[in-house]
Amino acid sequence: MAQINICLKRIFTVFNIFFIVVGGVAIALALWCQFFMNIRGGHNLEGRATQLFFFYMVGCITMMIAVLGAYGAHKESKVALIMFLVFMVIGSLLMLIIGIPAAIIYPQLKGIAKETFSGFVPLDKSSEDVRNMAEGIQEKFHCCGLFSYNDWENIPDSCVCSQEEEKEGKCQTVENNTFMLQRKSVYTKTCFPTIMDYIQFISKIGLAVSFTLAVLALLGMILSSIMIHQLYYPNRATIMVSVMPPKYKELHNYPAY
Repeated sequence: MAQINICLKRIFTVFNIFFIVVGGVAIALALWCQFFMNIRGGHNLEGRATQLFFFYMVGCITMMIAVLGAYGAHKESKVALIMFLVFMVIGSLLMLIIGIPAAIIYPQLKGIAKETFSGFVPLDKSSEDVRNMAEGIQEKFHCCGLFSYNDWENIPDSCVCSQEEEKEGKCQTVENNTFMLQRKSVYTKTCFPTIMDYIQFISKIGLAVSFTLAVLALLGMILSSIMIHQLYYPNRATIMVSVMPPKYKELHNYPAY
């Protein structure tokens, strides 16, 4: 005989399906980030592997916990539901520990990024990974330098405009800092705003995922706690808090004649 309320089982099943979807979105986001940033060179740029690993880990763990919860509800397994409850408690705490500091730092993100990227200038003297990534971004987004074309001591070909772009007014003519003082037509737009848009977008997604998972974990804690209570005390009704006003109670609980 089933000990868990069938309606509660269905609600919990829908919850776990949504939980699986959230985990899938986190994995899809990691794949999208990897594809988007998989441009020429720069695969070992500091911080990228950690960022992708975080999204992959969150997605996989979320889906595994959701499957565990669905199994526990379907089989009415106390062990599985208790494990699910423990994971929900740990998960909600971790998401809050990650999300709250990230939300506090977010307004300062642009200043931190600007200070970090300023350390790569001049780009000619940076590591090969940084140079390759900078040139890849310049080719892809038609920009030149992080903050200015002066970020390059020797302006690379990835900064040079085509004739069509010159006619569209997207370029400026500058003197290349070489012994021949060669003049080049380079992109007017700089790359830092584009990079910053990407960083802010990923940060917003990360914050949304963190707090969404925290709320879902809290809901999972409530639902799994109710089901565990029903498994341990099958003949005891779950306590529900009444929100009826006193006058309504008098009318509702009329005396029997």
